[in-house]
Amino acid sequence: MSLDNCGRSTFIIAEAGVNHNGRIELARKLIDAAADAGADAVKFQTWVTEEVVVPGAPLAPYQAAGNDTADQFSLLKKLELSKTAFNELKTYSETRGLEFLSTPDEEKSADFLDSIGVSAFKIGSGELTNLPLLRHVAAKGKTIVLSTGMGTLLEVEEAVRAIEDAYPETGDQPPLILLHAVTAYPAPAEEYNLRALVTLRENFGYPVGLSDHTQGYEIALAAVALEAGVIEKHLTLDQTMNGPDHAASINPAGFKELVEKVRLVEKALGDGVKRPAACEMENLIIVRKSLVARVAIPAGTVIREEMLSALRPGTGISPSRRKTVIGKRARQNIPAGTQLTSSHLAEG
Repeated sequence: MSLDNCGRSTFIIAEAGVNHNGRIELARKLIDAAADAGADAVKFQTWVTEEVVVPGAPLAPYQAAGNDTADQFSLLKKLELSKTAFNELKTYSETRGLEFLSTPDEEKSADFLDSIGVSAFKIGSGELTNLPLLRHVAAKGKTIVLSTGMGTLLEVEEAVRAIEDAYPETGDQPPLILLHAVTAYPAPAEEYNLRALVTLRENFGYPVGLSDHTQGYEIALAAVALEAGVIEKHLTLDQTMNGPDHAASINPAGFKELVEKVRLVEKALGDGVKRPAACEMENLIIVRKSLVARVAIPAGTVIREEMLSALRPGTGISPSRRKTVIGKRARQNIPAGTQLTSSHLAEG
């Protein structure tokens, strides 16, 4: 499955992010967990710390929890992986049948990821208003998956226009997917405002998806029911590990269950055509009703409303045809309790 198919089948991204804690062997284990769970892609984050944050920048509360670093610069430096590591992780992901994705946090990292042949760019919510970066990435002509956490509809519109203007194929709509997100780790489920998925789809006409930062996976399933084409969810080997995103992630067993439930919801959505399901057919004639003589009706009698009942099973004349029966004459004596058939009726 690829991002090009999103909308026909939900594309599930295992967000390894920085849950490798700066260790490539842990990153490989996250890839294994994503593959074993049935994810379609695994995603990391790529940056050069000096290009992202100034020394001394404060930590967000979720970043500070369980960390002994003094500022964002120190934290990101500790988690930063080398270009060699990303090359290895991309190759390993592909051997496990996963699409390799990574979020570039600045232009140099976007250029590097492009050079190693990523098929798409995931842009984090923090860069929604970084229009120069969006234009830089869009100019490469690849699929962009853009998270819109913390954004207003106007900010999303400005980001979309920047991408459209920079896309190299003149006149063509860029391959863009908009992810609704709430940038809190973990995010309260009651603040996720999933109807924003519909708003994004209706306002911009692009496929939409969800970057889910809640605990558990119920919100992701609700998004699939709203026809989200992409689900991104943080994956960790252990939610108790030190690191900024572990607490907002789910473990391998939980992620596997998420994938299974998403596939079930997809099947349950169906094609939208209202018709009896195959499993209903054996019950249809049992639980529906037929017209029955409420009283004995002598031959030649004009059948009136009060002579009829509707009783199970549904093997005779449907109650929906009641008006076509009233006014007809009984062709023969009809005992009370008899299920009516066309052979009982003559023209009135």
